[in-house]
Amino acid sequence: MNDVSERVKGLAARDPFVIFLGAECVEAGPGTAVVRMMVRDQHMNFNGTCHGGVLFSLADAAFGLASNSHGRLAAAIDAHIGFTAPVRVGDALTATAVELNRSNRIGTYRVDVRRNDGGVVAAFTGTVYITRREHP
Repeated sequence: MNDVSERVKGLAARDPFVIFLGAECVEAGPGTAVVRMMVRDQHMNFNGTCHGGVLFSLADAAFGLASNSHGRLAAAIDAHIGFTAPVRVGDALTATAVELNRSNRIGTYRVDVRRNDGGVVAAFTGTVYITRREHP
């Protein structure tokens, strides 16, 4: 495992909300992160499908890790998601974040959330402001 991967996985392991979701960063590199979780009963909405906020949160976690992988604190300034298919209890979800563009101050990312069968269930895009502050 490289230094970037170890650092990013460490960020996820200490993130209270990632822990609350039951998610885990399984892969990371410069500008990328892969986060997985299993959908449980408490993630369901009244329609019997996974709540959209859970999918957004999973995508946002991958986005946050990918955008902070370069060592400087990056803060979200914009995010959008489209839901493409329902998710059920027991589905394993994988959110894969990739960096589309990064300048000195702005970064743009895309995150695809897929079920264990490979089907895309959500497509997320996000933009961050990159600060001058280094991660501790």
